[in-house]
Amino acid sequence: MPVKKIVSKKIDRLTIDNPRTPHKTEWLNITNAGKTELEFLRQKYNFNMEHIQASTASSFSQRPMVMEDGKYVFLILHFPIFLDGKIKAAEIDFFIGHGYIITLHNNNIPVFNNFFNLCKKEPASLNAYRLESSAILLAEILEKLIMDCYLILDKNSYAIDDVEDVIFNQEQKRAVSIILNLRHNIISIRKILQNHKNILQKLMDLESSVVPRPEIKKYYISLVDHSKRIWESLENQKETIEVLNSTNESLLNDRMTNIMKTLTIFSVIVFPLTLLAAIFGMNAKYMPFVDHKYGFWIIVGIMLFLSFCMLIFFRKKRWL
Repeated sequence: MPVKKIVSKKIDRLTIDNPRTPHKTEWLNITNAGKTELEFLRQKYNFNMEHIQASTASSFSQRPMVMEDGKYVFLILHFPIFLDGKIKAAEIDFFIGHGYIITLHNNNIPVFNNFFNLCKKEPASLNAYRLESSAILLAEILEKLIMDCYLILDKNSYAIDDVEDVIFNQEQKRAVSIILNLRHNIISIRKILQNHKNILQKLMDLESSVVPRPEIKKYYISLVDHSKRIWESLENQKETIEVLNSTNESLLNDRMTNIMKTLTIFSVIVFPLTLLAAIFGMNAKYMPFVDHKYGFWIIVGIMLFLSFCMLIFFRKKRWL
């Protein structure tokens, strides 16, 4: 299949042309779209300027959306990616019309780039090659992106298993930072994917001049099912990490309680000794034992006896 650069180095074109059918589908993949690329889209496809402006490389939509505008559908979706160990949202904008699909992104989603490169090498492996439909091609792109979310969830699952080991190895301080990072990642993924199911359900109504609607609907029902399963997994991971966080906090509190108990017992034992030392340090004229030959050792003995009595008392109360 012919693949060539057009207009700008930021635009790649893939033509999916099955010689057995009279139709063909073009996929324009635009990275870091600037003024030149957007002007090309405006002139060639006459897209709504509001949609074009939303697709600039410097623009980031705060929410996903799907909008129909006459002869095409404009779609904004966010997908989670790992960046410096944290989950970030990456945006892809789609223009879908009869016989074409245009994708705009900031070139920061590896799975998307890999899929496009694979399609350039083996276009015949696509269902869109067999059916010659941009709606089917969109479903295949979304499937790749959604399936990649499972890999991210798997990384979270491995991290959850690791944090369990850390917690029960009594490494509470280390566990705190791991749990905080996991909670941040899970919350971020939930924010990114929370509207996907609704968007995919709306895409079930996409029409094609070459593929019957029931055939298209079948692909998007599968995507909705994946979206539900991903959300259920996120719910389970959220509950698990909350339980682990509570467990870790309980162990930290127990450890702190033991430390405070030890310090309190030490303080209670030392207090009467300090008091006794202060009394005998008062330079009064008739202090007992002060002028005695073994006065120092008698006083030390009294102190040790009091300490021993305190320890016996704590032992009987089962505070030790």
